Amino acid sequence: MNNPDLSTRQISSRRVVITGIGLVSPLGVGVERNWKALLEGEGGIGPITKFDTSAFSSRIAGEVKDFDPLEFMDKKEARKMDPFIQYAIAAAEQAVEDAGIRKETLEGDRTGVYVGSGIGGIGAIENQHEILLTKGPSRVSPFFLISSIINEASGQISIKYKAKGPNSATATACASGTHAVGDSLRIIARGDADIMLAGGAEAPITPLGLAGFCAMRALSLRNDEPHKASRPFDVQRDGFVMGEGAGIVVLEELGVAMKRGARIYAEIVGYGMSGDAYHVSAPCLDGEGAYQSMKSALADGRVQPEEIQYINAHGTSTPYNDKIETLAIKRLFGDHARKIGINSTKSMTGHLLGAAGGFETAATALCLKNQIMPPTINYEFPDPECDLDYVPNKARPSSIQYALSNSFGFGGTNGALMFKRFEE
Repeated sequence: MNNPDLSTRQISSRRVVITGIGLVSPLGVGVERNWKALLEGEGGIGPITKFDTSAFSSRIAGEVKDFDPLEFMDKKEARKMDPFIQYAIAAAEQAVEDAGIRKETLEGDRTGVYVGSGIGGIGAIENQHEILLTKGPSRVSPFFLISSIINEASGQISIKYKAKGPNSATATACASGTHAVGDSLRIIARGDADIMLAGGAEAPITPLGLAGFCAMRALSLRNDEPHKASRPFDVQRDGFVMGEGAGIVVLEELGVAMKRGARIYAEIVGYGMSGDAYHVSAPCLDGEGAYQSMKSALADGRVQPEEIQYINAHGTSTPYNDKIETLAIKRLFGDHARKIGINSTKSMTGHLLGAAGGFETAATALCLKNQIMPPTINYEFPDPECDLDYVPNKARPSSIQYALSNSFGFGGTNGALMFKRFEE
């Protein structure tokens, strides 16, 4: 082991808090709708309705329902954007409104945008490729590229709010949203911005997206019981369920937030990253990468393992991921692991891929603000290798001072965020 002792690292005195949340998910649109569904253990998984799935082995997903992009943009603009960008803009607008920030406050170089996506505009790519093959290159839309490339979610949001500070995007698979939030934390902490709109967005439920995951045999085949298909940590789990949506949070430097009298959901105090250096899609079997990212987040926040009360797990409902994440948690926390409430919101939303980290950042902040843990639904048959407290099937009021949120992605990329209940 040649890693430096992270506990000795100099940490900026600029504290960072979450003051606004915007959500688009299979559970609905808006923070109130999503939070209510999470607490009630309401699942958003069902048969895919976007296209004919009769030839696919998996025919279920967590689709966004009742979303009208024209509530957030005009028709002309909407036509130029893949749904993942539409979701991002909608979530950003909600987050800004939820934070109570005036639009003019966001203008200038002290506000930045950082939104990740694992796949980006795969729907736009499929559509325009079909046009290329059937109608020729002259018929490909001039808006094709700007509707599909991953950084256009951040770009469109920055244009909307005239935010001229740091503007970037992550493409680290299922860790994209978490890395975007963590990188934004550090941008504010080092003084490069005062406000960041950060998170993730994804719209992967397309024929090619579904076919790719089916070919990998990564998806649940519980087509006859879609509401029970996403079952993290349950011994009968058989794969993840695709989801879509966006989760965007407003991050502010504490002094800026306090000066304007902002409501504060939670403070982000630590961020850890690691690489498995093992396999293109499978997690390292000993959980080393997950362990290191969590360990780094705790060290960055100067938090001791026994201080953690809650973990929002990556918890994808795949046989390997859930077992290995459990192993990593037990290695890091020792006996204290059995005293931590652990849940997977993916049991309700499905796996939002690059948007998962943004959504789960918001969910963790809401847990700290409201002092309650949402359940892991569909937990019916315990797995001897997943033997921790997964908050089964029913929300649980609890005293939560510190919480952790995990995201692990293809390519062996890992991220963990360390949260603290805000106290003035």
